[in-house]
Amino acid sequence: MCPDKEGALFFQVIRHRAVRKIKSKYRIYNGEWDGESGQIVLPAQASSRHSLLLVVRLGVEWELRTLQCIVSECDRAGGEYGVDDVVARYESSVASGAGVFGFIRELIAGKKIMGKIRSSETYQATLNSFMRFRHGIDLSFGMMDAGLMEMYETELRSRGLARNTTSFYMRILRTIYKQAVERGLTEDRHPFKHVYCGMDKTLKRCLSLAEVKRLKGLDLSSMPTLDFARDMFIFSFCTRGMSFVDMAYLKKCDLKNGYLTYQRRKTGQRLTIEWTRQMQDILDKRGPTTTQYLLPIILREDGSERRQYQNQMMKINRRLKDVARLARLKAPLSLYYSRHSWATIARGKDVPLSVISEGLGHDSEITTQIYLDSIRSSEVDKANRRILKDL
Repeated sequence: MCPDKEGALFFQVIRHRAVRKIKSKYRIYNGEWDGESGQIVLPAQASSRHSLLLVVRLGVEWELRTLQCIVSECDRAGGEYGVDDVVARYESSVASGAGVFGFIRELIAGKKIMGKIRSSETYQATLNSFMRFRHGIDLSFGMMDAGLMEMYETELRSRGLARNTTSFYMRILRTIYKQAVERGLTEDRHPFKHVYCGMDKTLKRCLSLAEVKRLKGLDLSSMPTLDFARDMFIFSFCTRGMSFVDMAYLKKCDLKNGYLTYQRRKTGQRLTIEWTRQMQDILDKRGPTTTQYLLPIILREDGSERRQYQNQMMKINRRLKDVARLARLKAPLSLYYSRHSWATIARGKDVPLSVISEGLGHDSEITTQIYLDSIRSSEVDKANRRILKDL
């Protein structure tokens, strides 16, 4: 290898005195390889080559582990095999993109075929995050151990992600890993035993009925985008905290004989809501849509419906922050506030738990009780502040 020119790395496979060389796709300078340790030498982090060589080291590790796995599989299978068999299987593995990343992409494609778009999106988000951690270098499931997952969790936390967010990625990866175990792609090495895969209880925030009224009565006629955001929030509140995705996909045919009937996309549960004057006022204000949808959220039926609803949701949540300031609300308002607000106000009016549970579309009253208890904690904190104020 010429000292001032990058050269290729090779793996040497020897069996029964037969020798074959496999060329790595990575190239480095002569001084960047330590022959004694068999590793790439990493320079100081300030060096312009540090990041690149870190990626190369991970890539070479992946190639070597792939070769080792192939040899181990040949040994377990028994029978005679030669170096040419190892080389052929390695080249086939590389060409097929076999590895954790390839397996996840396969699962994503399968979910899209089954129409599980939301699941495919969460898998894609997890893949993007994990690939970023790995600098785009794939790995085998055999390389996924407890130490690697701890490193991944540490990297996520260093980016400022909360525990619930890091846990989201870990839970998705854990599900993917279990599927790989079930398919016989790896033995279970319990790589997630030292990382957090739970859910921290988050504080649920809500508006009082007086604040909802103030929001509803706000004159936003000169600010049409804020006016639309406020109307969608009020519509969600009037429909017992209907989620925005369900609002977006409401069809005109769902409104019949004074009742709105729809199926929750999250749970598949079918709900029926009495159509009221407040809902009709919003519909009249917005005018008829040119699509099959009841509300002017999805404006084109051209295959981009899901992207349209997601873009609208982001815009509305951003604009609701401005609406909250104009209404002198302290809460950083978002669409999800409508659901918590409806549940809390209903409880404050002594509506039975069973009725609130039905209204929210929960599977059981236990879920509703947990939901309301998480809201009540903010009220207890508020009472405590009043008590300690005069201490």
